[in-house]
Amino acid sequence: MVAGVAGGKRPGPAGLQQTPALARPSALTGAAAGVTGPGGVRISKLLAERGLCSRRDADEYIARGWVFVDGRRISELGTRADPGAAITLDRQAQAKQQSRLTILLHKPVGYVSGQPEPGCTPAASLIRADTQVRTPDTPAFHPSCLHGLAPAGRLDIDSTGLLILTQDGRVARQLIGEDSMIDKEYLVRVVGHLDDKGLALLRHGLSLDDRKLKRARVEWLNDDQLRFVLLEGRKRQIRRMCELVGLRVTGLKRVRIGAVRLADLPLGQWRFLRPGETF
Repeated sequence: MVAGVAGGKRPGPAGLQQTPALARPSALTGAAAGVTGPGGVRISKLLAERGLCSRRDADEYIARGWVFVDGRRISELGTRADPGAAITLDRQAQAKQQSRLTILLHKPVGYVSGQPEPGCTPAASLIRADTQVRTPDTPAFHPSCLHGLAPAGRLDIDSTGLLILTQDGRVARQLIGEDSMIDKEYLVRVVGHLDDKGLALLRHGLSLDDRKLKRARVEWLNDDQLRFVLLEGRKRQIRRMCELVGLRVTGLKRVRIGAVRLADLPLGQWRFLRPGETF
């Protein structure tokens, strides 16, 4: 799992180990090995697939010579390697990644999580000094916190709850990548009648936009509130699921993403992901 760095002491270069050269032959193919054929996989793709960094960061790290394949430093973009090759990052790349911030926001109704349409206010506008929840060991807000900050997942304008914004491509991939297995928990108030057959359909059997939905956990909490746990985040998914079984959603709140909970974070306020806190 990937933990965001929220503040406190960060390991310096002396605390990070640079990869030593390995004795066994290199698994490189492509330009670095003088092979121009299609063999092997681009190292940038392997780095992203293994969660070591984002594809964008991979290209930067390769260009800077911060990537090692089987102990050999790589600096040429487009270099390919065997899928089973040992790939590691230089300590400078590790230090740069550890400086990337991840933020937890309790989004109110009326804010959009992504790019705003005309007349809409982005949730990122709430990331300010006066809305930060701090403890003595966390840093204060600085405008640099907003640089490259992007939502990792959607939460529609009519919904409230936990929204993650991050500068770290690894965190974004972990939460919203095609192979993500991070579940999300929602509390949903509804009106309408739901029988056992409808409840079974909510759990498995519905489709949206001609695509079958993944299996979900759905249960009643009380007479008008359901608990949903999903492994995907299609546009307005829960509201549309409920409509298909004759329910209307009157309130929706996301309370957990993976192992990270909204807990007592006040509405409209935010905090950094803490050191050691993982999804």
